[in-house]
Amino acid sequence: MGGDVPVPEVMDLTHDKDGGVLKEILKLGEVGDGPLRGDRVSVHYVGTLAEDGSEVDSSRETGQQFEFTLGKGEVIKGWDLGVATMKKGEIARLTCKSDYAYGELGHPPKIPSDATLIFEIELYDWHGEDLSSKKDGGIIRRILVSGEGYLTPNDGAIVDVCVNGRVNGTVFDNREVKFPLGEGTEHNIPEGLERALERFKKGEKSTIKLSPKYAFGSAGNRFIGVPPGAYLEYEVELRNFDKARESWEMDQEEKVEQAKVCKDRGTAFFKQEKYRLAVKQYKKVLDFLQYDNGLDEEKKIESHSILLAGYLNLAMSYLKLCDNPRARDHAAKALEMDNFNVKAYFRRGLALLNMGEAEMAQMDFQACLDLDQNNKAALQQMKNCSARIKADKVKEKQLYGGMFDKFARQDKAREEAEANRWKDVMAGNLGEWGNAEEKKDCDKRDLTQLVNIDGVQML
Repeated sequence: MGGDVPVPEVMDLTHDKDGGVLKEILKLGEVGDGPLRGDRVSVHYVGTLAEDGSEVDSSRETGQQFEFTLGKGEVIKGWDLGVATMKKGEIARLTCKSDYAYGELGHPPKIPSDATLIFEIELYDWHGEDLSSKKDGGIIRRILVSGEGYLTPNDGAIVDVCVNGRVNGTVFDNREVKFPLGEGTEHNIPEGLERALERFKKGEKSTIKLSPKYAFGSAGNRFIGVPPGAYLEYEVELRNFDKARESWEMDQEEKVEQAKVCKDRGTAFFKQEKYRLAVKQYKKVLDFLQYDNGLDEEKKIESHSILLAGYLNLAMSYLKLCDNPRARDHAAKALEMDNFNVKAYFRRGLALLNMGEAEMAQMDFQACLDLDQNNKAALQQMKNCSARIKADKVKEKQLYGGMFDKFARQDKAREEAEANRWKDVMAGNLGEWGNAEEKKDCDKRDLTQLVNIDGVQML
């Protein structure tokens, strides 16, 4: 009949077609792609019991949309299956049997055991998963193909990836590449993409969107055609990876050997002026050698020597990166281990001088000379400190001297104005009084308490 309302098609969304999640579209959504696993979705919903139609939950009562990450188990199975099939603006009815809802336990007091639930859901929006540590939207992942298992690459793992990078729609990178995770910049892989790969599972394919901060920054990368300040989009597949051995998987002697390898790698990067990569390697030295339990005396001495070098090399690397507070702190750590270390005093002195602490820096350079009186570099820095201190005192004198001169001029002007006012009074000028009667009242006051103004006894 012409007035009949079409009956919505019922779709079984379960893998085994067991009728556990049935979907009916009540309102079609927009044409286009829907949300992907890992996306953050926003919905409104009303949930009822299939048995009697009583309402068990609703977001519409508060007017606040409900958000969750799709496919990560943050909601019942029926929702993860159902919302993944929806389009923007779509309204759907999901009938979820207990195996895809709250099971035998239910969700007291409103949802009894083994209850079938009906949800009316409207999908409003979604966005990719934010993988940046500060959640600033700088690294956004959308999973196209889920990976297998639960293992992910760790720092130092050898990753085998296919990458396709675009800037403003133009492909600038399309290749297969293997590299140690953490050293991607050696292979024109930006920092943000490396951070994302730490969350990939084997076989995963995802799109990754990077803001300039997590891509190639304000400098860009002219070697591969990335302009300054560019936003990038990658499609990446993690084909395979070999995890690096974790510190807890090694005994203490193995850690010492691994720390030596990291120290040498760091030094190689330092010599190539790749200071950030050097920092990563030297920090691993510190991680490996936190403890020396189980080592004989000879190995303890070796461990101590490598750890000290790690602190000293980090101080020098941070100086090169103009990160003076960290340089100062790591040099201080080296001095805790060896209070007679000339390099530690010198590097801390440089950091302090760069931070404007010339007097404290001078003390460190003097300590260098106390330990090595022929240290020409320390002697030169002592001269630099003296010049800086002298210049600072001149600036200070100019600053405060000018301030005091200003105050003195203001005080003198006030005194002169006050003296002139009283001279006018004594000369009989009505001045500030409005009439002779007011002046007469003033003349009657006891003025004997007045003292010198400009050195003149007024009364």
